Amino acid sequence: MFTGIIEEAGAVESAGTRFKIRAKKVLEDVHIGDSICVNGVCLTVTEFTSDTFTVDVMPETLRCTNFGSMKKGEKVNLERAMPANGRFGGHIVSGHIDGTGRIEDIKNDGIAVVYTIAADKKILRYVINKGSITIDGISLTVCAIDEKSFCVSIIPHTQKETNLADKKCGDTVNLETDIIAGYVEKLLKTEDGSRVDMDFLRRCGF
Repeated sequence: MFTGIIEEAGAVESAGTRFKIRAKKVLEDVHIGDSICVNGVCLTVTEFTSDTFTVDVMPETLRCTNFGSMKKGEKVNLERAMPANGRFGGHIVSGHIDGTGRIEDIKNDGIAVVYTIAADKKILRYVINKGSITIDGISLTVCAIDEKSFCVSIIPHTQKETNLADKKCGDTVNLETDIIAGYVEKLLKTEDGSRVDMDFLRRCGF
């Protein structure tokens, strides 16, 4: 499990079905088999040196994330799995991407930068205003939403410490919605496939 609090921005050394990533902080206590979140994707360390680590990337991951278009030198956000005694600074992040979004607009708002991200309806249904969402592994708060997109406001620290400053309109980003929303939706479904709504509650005497 991760929290979406990025520890450092690494750099892609080589891509494909095996990614080699240059890093520093996340390698301080690394072991073979450790999980590292790379641009929001939970990956397993298979090799490492003093300044790089290697992960295998499945074809499914290449299809469902922005990994398929990554090139050497590209910045990626990195976070180690949360230790049991660690601070929960962001929100519950599984590292299992729901899909991708596209940056539609970037504009300044005082000290902040507002990003507008277009996304599929199947993702937007789990996004709420003031709720949490993970963009390329970064835990962020939604500040606006409509039928086709949502917005997040980025403080200068996040711009500096992540890959967002390098993003431009048209770029693809990995998205993971708040996992709790998915569990709530499933629990609210009844055995016959109907939904728990006001009509259902009235029929059941509530």
